[in-house]
Amino acid sequence: MTAPTGPMARHTARLRWVLAFTRLGLASERLVRAFWPLWTLGFVVLASLLMGLQDMLQLEALWAAAVVSVLLGLWLLVRGLLRVRWPSRADALARLDETLPGRPVQALMDAPAMGAQDPATQALWQAHQTRMAQKAAEAVPPKPDWRIAALDPYGLRFVAAIFLSVALLFGSFGRLSSLSDITNSPIAPSIVGASWEGWVEPPSYTGLPTLYLNDQPEGALQVPVNSRVILRLYGEIGALTVQETVSARVGELPSSAGAAQDFQLRQNGTLEIAGPNGRAWQVDLVPDAVPEIRVTGVATVSGRGEMSLPFEARDDYDLLGGTAEVALNLDQLDRRYGLAADPEPRDPISLMLPLPVSGPRDVFEETLIEDFSDHVWAHLPVTLTLQIEDAAGQKSQPTEVTLDLPARRFFDPLANALIEQRRDLLWSRDNAPRVAQILRAVSHRPDDTQFRKETDYLRLRMILRRLETQTGLGLKPPQRDEIAQDLWDLAVAIEDGDLDDALARMQRAQERLSEAMKNGASDQEIAQLMQELREATQDYMRQLAQQQRENQDQNQQASRDQQEMMELSQDDLQSMMDRIQELMEQGRMAEAQQALQEFQEMMENMQVAQGGEGGESPGQQAMNELGETLREQQGLSDQAFRELQEQFNPNAQAGQSQDNEGRNGGEGRGQAHDGTGGQGNAEGEGGGESGEGLEGALADQQQALRQELNRQSQSLPGQGTPEGDAAREALGRAGEAMDQAEDALRQNELAEAIDRQAEAMNALREGMRNLGEALAQNEQDGGEGTQQGAITPSQDPLGRNPGTTGRVGSDEQLLQGEDVYRRARDLLDEIRKRSGETERPEQERNYLRRLLDRF
Repeated sequence: MTAPTGPMARHTARLRWVLAFTRLGLASERLVRAFWPLWTLGFVVLASLLMGLQDMLQLEALWAAAVVSVLLGLWLLVRGLLRVRWPSRADALARLDETLPGRPVQALMDAPAMGAQDPATQALWQAHQTRMAQKAAEAVPPKPDWRIAALDPYGLRFVAAIFLSVALLFGSFGRLSSLSDITNSPIAPSIVGASWEGWVEPPSYTGLPTLYLNDQPEGALQVPVNSRVILRLYGEIGALTVQETVSARVGELPSSAGAAQDFQLRQNGTLEIAGPNGRAWQVDLVPDAVPEIRVTGVATVSGRGEMSLPFEARDDYDLLGGTAEVALNLDQLDRRYGLAADPEPRDPISLMLPLPVSGPRDVFEETLIEDFSDHVWAHLPVTLTLQIEDAAGQKSQPTEVTLDLPARRFFDPLANALIEQRRDLLWSRDNAPRVAQILRAVSHRPDDTQFRKETDYLRLRMILRRLETQTGLGLKPPQRDEIAQDLWDLAVAIEDGDLDDALARMQRAQERLSEAMKNGASDQEIAQLMQELREATQDYMRQLAQQQRENQDQNQQASRDQQEMMELSQDDLQSMMDRIQELMEQGRMAEAQQALQEFQEMMENMQVAQGGEGGESPGQQAMNELGETLREQQGLSDQAFRELQEQFNPNAQAGQSQDNEGRNGGEGRGQAHDGTGGQGNAEGEGGGESGEGLEGALADQQQALRQELNRQSQSLPGQGTPEGDAAREALGRAGEAMDQAEDALRQNELAEAIDRQAEAMNALREGMRNLGEALAQNEQDGGEGTQQGAITPSQDPLGRNPGTTGRVGSDEQLLQGEDVYRRARDLLDEIRKRSGETERPEQERNYLRRLLDRF
């Protein structure tokens, strides 16, 4: 655009200040575009100096970086000067005109192309010029355009700006003073002269103090290997140098005249500081000894099955940790029966060795304690390898111990057989048909087998069915492991038992002790079994004493007969059991067995003498039978609920569901809450075998329970009284609900069956409550006599007195204070959480919602 001339120049003269600022804006744009690399470099150099980079670099590297920075800055300066051009007035007019609507500046500079002599044309042109001049007079300087993103696609200017901001926040301008020291040191004489300082830091795990080299005389210097040497050289650069052959460093090495030097001692050699006041040493490194570990005793096993293996570890400084690895020793294995098949590959068992919690760790004795009872290698020959590691990373020579893997021993023959078959199944899945055949033989005649509870037999039959079914479909490792876990749980339940009767517990303890004598149990196992026998015997004696006091109040003749029978005091029993344990500890098993037999005969005589005394009233018997029926109905409802979950959760273990802990409910004579206890078991088992699937078995059990309730209703006391009639009516409703539940089970409608079972249980509770009121009224009237005592059932498996309100459980509080409400809140929160989980089946969530509505 040409500059305006002639008459139009007076219009542009009014814009001279606007044009001046516009030219300045154009100049700033060109300066930014030409010199942005230069100020980016300046930001980086200044930030590096503020952060003290010059103090961390070697002198040679620092000078090299300075030269490169200066040369690069000069080149960028020259490059910018060559590219920058000062904007002209025409450039400013063009930029200003671009920002105005209608381009008025250009219009003021134009002239009419034709009609210059025509007055009308001249008048029109003059009006146009006047309007353009008015618009031009309103012009303001445009904003400069400093955007250079196209020139800096990687955003280097922003990186430099951030770096400088960080340096300004965390750096210091005081670090710039070190530049003067560096530039002046080659030419300025040292004020204090050349000097040095040095330290030797032993590894931290040695616990040794740091050595100050200035205090160490020349000559031999003994320090631990891997010690760290720190040297500081002061004065003129090059006046002092470090010469050494102890670091074993290779490749590019730092300058020997560097002011700060740091390296580790790797080998024997010399260390010299050459120059004024220098010193030299012959370094002799003390090697780190290899740690040692050894076994100090034989492996023992506790009564719970935990192995204990004492060992001793030793090192010159500090031990960091150790491992124990258990591997199967096939060469020492007796490959017979279930172990004849090739074992499935299993990784060795890896354990961490225990270390002292406090105190030194250079020399210590500890005991490795681990429970291998549920492992497939339990009681099989294994090789146990111990290895320890010190803080320097050195490992000891492996220490191997060959032994039979200690684990829990099962003295009950049935439990021991189940554990053996579980081991064979885990050994190889090819043993599954053989294991199923043996389990079927074991459970063929339950009356002749040592099944103390019918639920144990039913659980074994359920495991057997699953094993045979999965074997036919191709047994997979997950299903195999689930069956093995069920066998373990059943064996532990049979071995430990949950007998709530003192006599049964005592007999159980005697049988286990007798089996331990025959099988050669260890001293610890015998001591534990003897303690169980002592506790069970004391409980039985207390029960006898309590029964005797009750019977003396009821029958004086029985009291005289009781005084004539053989009496054993607690001291006599204690002496007999001490004698049995002493004989076993001395290895005189035959005499100990004979003494145990005599002890059993005496206790049986006491049992016979106590038998037949006392008795329950018809009211007490009716309440006990109804309570048992209620507990069995509760167990059957629990099992139906679990089966409902399994229908929609096939990945859960048989008889279990997610977040459902175990199968044992702990009610109903200590039996499982699976609805198979009590009177209905005998018929329910047959029905389960012949029905169609598990639902048919549950329906048969429900039918048997209904028949038992009918029998109890026919002999119910209190007939003719309002309370007795109310009890019969409630039991009638319970029977109808049981019939409906049976029909729902046969139609595989588990949710409906669970609702009807809940109605049956509510009706049973109401009937028991009415019956209790009738019996209480009868006692007040003298109907049953006050000599019978309480009419409530006997104690439950937890030792509580059941309540008289017809509820399953007890009126006694197991938790006191806030724990009761906290536990209730926890249960309600868990039910609410499960009811809101959308991945659960709709039927299960509906059932959980009904539970929330009820409570």
